[in-house]
Amino acid sequence: MSVGALPPTMVSGDAADMPDNSPWTLNDFLNRRFELPEGGQWSELIDGEVIHFQPPDVDHGTVVLNLSKAISQFVHETEIGYACFDLGLHLRSAPDTIRFPAVSYFIEGPRFAEADKEVTESVPAVVVELASTSDRVAQCKFRTAAYLRWGVSAVWTIQPSDRTVTISRLNETERRLTCADCLEGTPQLPQFRLPVSDLFVEPEWWRGPSKEVE
Repeated sequence: MSVGALPPTMVSGDAADMPDNSPWTLNDFLNRRFELPEGGQWSELIDGEVIHFQPPDVDHGTVVLNLSKAISQFVHETEIGYACFDLGLHLRSAPDTIRFPAVSYFIEGPRFAEADKEVTESVPAVVVELASTSDRVAQCKFRTAAYLRWGVSAVWTIQPSDRTVTISRLNETERRLTCADCLEGTPQLPQFRLPVSDLFVEPEWWRGPSKEVE
């Protein structure tokens, strides 16, 4: 299908950089996503407006790598649910809102049912947000509240800048974990335990070969 000019509202940060016309729909976003900056990898659809986030730095990748390894081991050992990375969550329609958390963990329904989708309306049990850039940090509370209202049981917000993890659940006081604490998945992911400090450990192969001392 040929694609013409990008439709309406594209927003970068807080300011619109395209004329404000009619809102984008879910289909608009999916069909034209790859025309967006960075191929739409860091873009979301919020109330019909396309929002572009800053590309994350290497710390973002480090956390994703370490968390994915821990989750993979947990799934292999317990066979409890499964995780999807960068899956779009269709939180509302008319106007459409699609958010892309770092991880969506599902414990209900057929196993891996959401794995090959670009966007889903199924509600995960746990969502992991990575507040790795200033614009993501600024939206943390708003994003968390939206997930919880939608039905997500727990939101883990990882912030590489201060090496913390905030655990949020509906109608409960938030818990802020530091590198001295252990991230536990109970009750949604029983037996999942990961020292918070392990999230921020840079893999040795990322550091490159060590230099010989002369």
